[in-house]
Amino acid sequence: MNEGTVQKFIGDTTAVFVREIMLFLRDPFSLVFSLLQPLIFLALFGPLLSGAVGGMGGPVALGTSPLQWFVPGVIVMISLFGTSMTGSNLLYELMTGSYERVLATPLDRSAILVGRALKEFAPLFVQGLIIAIACVPFGFRLHPLHLLAGLILLGVFGVGIGALSYALGLASKGREWVFWGVQQTLLFPLLILSGMMLPLEAGPAWMQVASRFSPLTYIVEAERALASGTFASGAVLWGVVAAALTAAVGLAVGIRKTRTTI
Repeated sequence: MNEGTVQKFIGDTTAVFVREIMLFLRDPFSLVFSLLQPLIFLALFGPLLSGAVGGMGGPVALGTSPLQWFVPGVIVMISLFGTSMTGSNLLYELMTGSYERVLATPLDRSAILVGRALKEFAPLFVQGLIIAIACVPFGFRLHPLHLLAGLILLGVFGVGIGALSYALGLASKGREWVFWGVQQTLLFPLLILSGMMLPLEAGPAWMQVASRFSPLTYIVEAERALASGTFASGAVLWGVVAAALTAAVGLAVGIRKTRTTI
């Protein structure tokens, strides 16, 4: 791409991002309601982890709160659920015809995808920050710089998941059941195999092996390493690699689908 094309792409991406953020700010209650599920998980599921995590040599065994292990998983869950819903918003626009009106503008199609994918970082950042701060009075040790790094890492990962969800939404045009079928079929196995809610050490060997083929596993491990207050960890490095690969693949698939969809 030449300089003019790059500038137009950046400008169009910024315009789409700002538009999506403004729509988000007009409905702040969606952020409040989206926090209910993770807060319920923390309130009801977190106390059950004391024995399970401690028995595996986790935070309890090290003399810290089980929230130090559980909160990063909940924040990753927020990211996964939120960004995987990007395609559902697109399905609504396809049904109402508003997506076709967007395509009729001079905006670059790739910029539409990238701008919307980047928008997912804003609510994710706010939600993750609120969850982490809310858990401090209950024993969660907050490391501000590490939390920021973890949220940025999730932002990169979320862009990739959001782009894939966007591409799935385009492929499911007129067949909404396809989107929900694929999304739900993939979402929950990934959630379980990542060890997000429970330590995988408690599961059979085949689950532990299968988990190593999921990028989400490395994201969860990186978030937990960062939550413990360390940057110099192999888990963090592998998490960065997993997030970057997910973003690259997601954007490549999403941009290709966007350009070939009328």
